[in-house]
Amino acid sequence: MKRIPTTQSLRALDSFRRHGTVWKAAEDLNLTRSAVSHQLRLLERDLDFALFTRVGTRLELTARGRAFAEDSARALSMISGSAARNAGQGLSGELTISSTPGFAASWLGPKLQRFRAICPEVTLSIRTPRVLGDVSDPSVDVFIAFADADLRGVEQVLLRRVGFTPLISPALLNRLGGMSRPEDVLRGTLLHLGGTQDWEDWLALAGVQQAPPLTTGIHLSDMTLVFVAALKGQGIALGDELTCREAMETGQLMRPFDLAIESSKAYYLAIPPSKSDIETVHAFRSWILEEVAEEGG
Repeated sequence: MKRIPTTQSLRALDSFRRHGTVWKAAEDLNLTRSAVSHQLRLLERDLDFALFTRVGTRLELTARGRAFAEDSARALSMISGSAARNAGQGLSGELTISSTPGFAASWLGPKLQRFRAICPEVTLSIRTPRVLGDVSDPSVDVFIAFADADLRGVEQVLLRRVGFTPLISPALLNRLGGMSRPEDVLRGTLLHLGGTQDWEDWLALAGVQQAPPLTTGIHLSDMTLVFVAALKGQGIALGDELTCREAMETGQLMRPFDLAIESSKAYYLAIPPSKSDIETVHAFRSWILEEVAEEGG
């Protein structure tokens, strides 16, 4: 190795490892693509071995490059954890939370003031990942992930298993003349998160025969967008009782059928080993588990 790599170049490598492209890494780090590319070139020069290979037009990590990227991610996490443990005294300093967008907007955000009442000196930073089950960002202290039960490299605690059920605004329900049978959802505009599989599964569970191909409707890339569209009466969403609970309790969204498809994924609290002994992480862990338990989680 010619020289010790800079922290900036290691962060650029870690972001590339997590996102897979230079432009996504640039967005993640709030840098230009050329700046990220420059950092990666400097890192490869300093290490004196190939980190990347080109596959068509794509830049990919070599086996040696991926191994180094994973090692450096653990090192960055240890550095971040040490900094957090030594920042201030008692329950002070910063706490960085990564949460899925829907959970952050609909559940966590409205309740954060309760945590602030317990830890008023803690500065909170809330991030939303591009991938709902991503727990790899070394700068994050605690993750709230929507994922399968096999998150690696972290301590994980189940927050809530969820089922997805049709949710509709009262105004749209009135415009449609009410709903008495499951097939009545087909009279409205269906809101899709990505693909149509969730709605296909719900219609099959409800016993709706010969449902037409679900090629129409509105396709959205983020659950927060689906939630807002449902609130505005733009269509019918498949939502869960955890993130949509407040909207259901206040009557903003209605559940026309007591039938839900169980998700293979669940909401988990995930804590990297390097952050597990940080007092603010302990405080947040205790607080969120109590909040979920109070709601019957």
